[in-house]
Amino acid sequence: MKRKYVAFIALASTLVLIGSGAVSTKMLMTSRIEAQIKSELPKASGVSASIPLADIPQNLFSGTIRSAEINIDKYALKGSNTESLIAIKLSKVSKSKPTIAGSLDVVATIPAATILKSSEFSDAQIVGNTLQVAVGAGGLGKAILVPKFSNNQIYFELKGIFIFGGEIPASSLPADAQSQIKSRSVRELNV
Repeated sequence: MKRKYVAFIALASTLVLIGSGAVSTKMLMTSRIEAQIKSELPKASGVSASIPLADIPQNLFSGTIRSAEINIDKYALKGSNTESLIAIKLSKVSKSKPTIAGSLDVVATIPAATILKSSEFSDAQIVGNTLQVAVGAGGLGKAILVPKFSNNQIYFELKGIFIFGGEIPASSLPADAQSQIKSRSVRELNV
């Protein structure tokens, strides 16, 4: 009975030591990633990083970090000072300089209030994934605009106009209507 009790305590102690070592290592690795992001993007705030606990052994003994996720709560996009929230997913990140990632997925989220303000359309409101703008005499109609991103530019594209309960699709409108909407709403976004 005593032997089983001693073996159980030894096993439990070993598991606690290994577990606390893994958690400490994970915290050290994520703090280093956060420090590197803060040095590269000094204007970023709310930087947090995470790596899967199961990847710790491989991350320690190889020249790469298997996967990581980085979240930035507030970062002004270069050239426009548009505040955004950025989520980055990386995999197969080299530890050597220059740092090279096997894959990189970046999602920048711009707050709805910022989009409304920068759209420069009066009475604009966001409904679903569209921007609705009052058009026509007395604002009787609604233009439906969808956001587009291309060549480091974000802009709105006219989807259609609703007036008196009916829809006029963008394809039925004059060609310059689309270019006017784009030129009025285009913003450069350089990350």
